[in-house]
Amino acid sequence: MDINAVQKMVENDGIIFLSYGGYLSQTLIAGMTEALEKEAEHNGISMTASNNIFTIFIELSQNMMNYSKTLNNESLRAQGLILVSKDDNYTYHIHSQNIVSTEDKNKIEPKLLEIQSLDKDGIKKRYRELRKSGQNTHDKGGGIGFYEIAKKCDHIDFNFTYIQEDRYYFHMKTTILTKKGN
Repeated sequence: MDINAVQKMVENDGIIFLSYGGYLSQTLIAGMTEALEKEAEHNGISMTASNNIFTIFIELSQNMMNYSKTLNNESLRAQGLILVSKDDNYTYHIHSQNIVSTEDKNKIEPKLLEIQSLDKDGIKKRYRELRKSGQNTHDKGGGIGFYEIAKKCDHIDFNFTYIQEDRYYFHMKTTILTKKGN
């Protein structure tokens, strides 16, 4: 993602108040979560809405840690780009982008397409089914985290952009509608 793409996000989604690009670690994610907490407190965001933002941010960060690849054939590099923005109506957008392999794309994409085809009740039902079955709950690529994200947000967009043999940029954008004080 280049600076022009970031500028376009600012124009479309308002103020970017948290952004990071590079290697990710649990310690770094915890520090960024603190910044999100302060943002929520400062803007009077409800506990439910702020918890939704935190959960989505953490899930997307962990996805980047689990799936990030490099442009060459090195396997795992826990790196990516994550942005949190808000517009004037207190709508929050969380963007993540990282490089994934074709194999990971083929695991992730069907789950996200299924999520997009479901309404909120369908997402909750499918999430409960996956949790109850015990399948895919701890496997990399299990996808239950995507259902957790879908339960917490109002909209998901994603795309895969081909880079080169066996590599794609995976961009995901979630939208959380909040009201100040709600």
